[in-house]
Amino acid sequence: MNLDASTFAEKITEKDVVLLDVRTFDEFSQSHIQEAINIDVQGDYFTADVSALDKSKSYAVYCRSGKRSVLASEVLDQIGVTNVYNLTGGIMEWIESGRGTVN
Repeated sequence: MNLDASTFAEKITEKDVVLLDVRTFDEFSQSHIQEAINIDVQGDYFTADVSALDKSKSYAVYCRSGKRSVLASEVLDQIGVTNVYNLTGGIMEWIESGRGTVN
């Protein structure tokens, strides 16, 4: 499900929602939404890494502009994660909206 920055900000405060940054480690190191974990969707082991995640939890996924997170959301869906929320516009939209801080 695609969410705008405002709705995404509300979603990530819910219990059992894991915030997943699917950008590269270098991008993540430069800035990320607080509490996010980083698994690079373009990495060789993305599917294996996300397969190890708890499928009973919900995942709020973002990237830089929203394109890679759509791909990551599709992979999560394919492996059986039923509650996936994508930040439309990515971290760029998050910053522009003033919804929250980035580290």
